[in-house]
Amino acid sequence: MSFLSEFKAFAMKGNVIDLAVGVVIGAAFGKIVGSLVDAIIMPLVGILIGGFDFKDLMIKVGTAEVKYGMFLQATVEFIIVAFAIFLLVRAINRLKKPEAPVAPAGPTTEEKLLMEIRDAIKQK
Repeated sequence: MSFLSEFKAFAMKGNVIDLAVGVVIGAAFGKIVGSLVDAIIMPLVGILIGGFDFKDLMIKVGTAEVKYGMFLQATVEFIIVAFAIFLLVRAINRLKKPEAPVAPAGPTTEEKLLMEIRDAIKQK
């Protein structure tokens, strides 16, 4: 198999395409949640705990500014995104049909023969 045909077979697998779609949707979902956090949640949290914006929180160390407020905001955003994805996956899993339990396979020919031999020995 040539390199190009092998790459084509890899790229056309269902899992690769599903992953690409997931990444695109995840990026768009991340922007929506980021907007929700930036524009609605964090200003309300700032008002509730003293009326300041988290983005402005920083410590000056010499000439450097350690902007830990941006880190706090990114952490809250991550938690919200993770929780929203958890709820989405949970809802999707509930919509799926439960898989029918697989019936146990019957004994193989060898097992049947061994059982016949066992039964014959017991009768003697």
